Amino acid sequence: MNDSLIFSVSQLNGYVKRSLENDPNLTNIYVVGEISNFTNHYKSGHFYMSLKDDGAVIKAVMFRSAASRVRFDVQNGMRVVCRGRVSLYERDGSYQFYIDQMQPDGAGALQLAFEQLTQRLRGEGLFDESHKRPLPKYPSQIAVITSDTGAAVQDIRNILSRRCPSVRMIMCPVLVQGDGAAPQLIDAVNRVNAAECADLIIIGRGGGSLEDLWAFNDEGLARAIFGSHIPVISAVGHETDFTICDFVSDVRAPTPSAAAELAVPDRREVADYIAVLLNRSARAVSAQARQYRLRLDHCVNSRMMAAPMQLTERCRERLDYTVRDCTAAFSAAVGNYRQSLSVVCARLAALNPLSTLARGYSIASSGGRVIGSVGNLNVGQKFNLRLSDGEAECTVERVNRLEN
Repeated sequence: MNDSLIFSVSQLNGYVKRSLENDPNLTNIYVVGEISNFTNHYKSGHFYMSLKDDGAVIKAVMFRSAASRVRFDVQNGMRVVCRGRVSLYERDGSYQFYIDQMQPDGAGALQLAFEQLTQRLRGEGLFDESHKRPLPKYPSQIAVITSDTGAAVQDIRNILSRRCPSVRMIMCPVLVQGDGAAPQLIDAVNRVNAAECADLIIIGRGGGSLEDLWAFNDEGLARAIFGSHIPVISAVGHETDFTICDFVSDVRAPTPSAAAELAVPDRREVADYIAVLLNRSARAVSAQARQYRLRLDHCVNSRMMAAPMQLTERCRERLDYTVRDCTAAFSAAVGNYRQSLSVVCARLAALNPLSTLARGYSIASSGGRVIGSVGNLNVGQKFNLRLSDGEAECTVERVNRLEN
């Protein structure tokens, strides 16, 4: 047996791992490569991937503590610069790169994250003009979501008080940068909407770097603004600064001061406009009064007003003619009805049985029934005889039937 050392597999892997981790050249190095086989293990929060170039590939892992600090969406095919260390995964006997930091190769991480989120939200329609709400012309209450210690709130307060002192400003103090800023901004937007305490929302801050303004690029804040039923003016940074908050808001103001000017009308302009309206109204009333005066003068100077009795005489004459015509028509109608009534009465008189009796006829009846034939009589039978001036009770002594 030679002097070579004998290792078990576990011992060998452990030895190699310690050798790699103790090498100062491999404990804090940068590796440039293209991401492939990327897996985001959502339960654990770890990133698993491979880094490759034209000639080789190495497995890599980024644990949750480091992965949570990545601002952009990691994707296959993305070229990145990673800082980390080299070690060995003892169970598989394969060495891999443990990543502590990751940056896109070229554009910065924040810029890439901004571009990725902007593209995704635009694809969902959050920036569409069709969803933009018009600003109220004359708001009475404005909620201002910003830091209560920054210059932005002072600029907004000064301009609102100068342009429209009657507007009430509702201050919603929040952090505007740092890890806790985005949740506070989201909560402020939601609380103002839930309370319905404002006609308009101004959200923003002064200028700064992309990292300083990053809270206004938060996806949750974008969705809160998109879901707000109160119109929102975004006033983040300076005129050259753009954030996702600007894109999703109803109106983007280049500065907080400009947002205040957009939010309310200038009281002097309103006063001038009211003066113009009053002047127009006065002219319109004067013109209408002149028209009524002309009509009144025409009526006063008309022939009717000059000789009103002539109009009365004409009306009386027309009334006399009307009465005469109505009287003649009524008399003619009464005469026609009287003639018709006489004819009907004559016909009724001719049909009256009493008239027949008056001419010498009589009616024989028995038991309330008229006797129309001798066949209905018997010798000794009693019957009544109705005459024109009374009745007689008779007895049948003989019945003679006439031969036809």
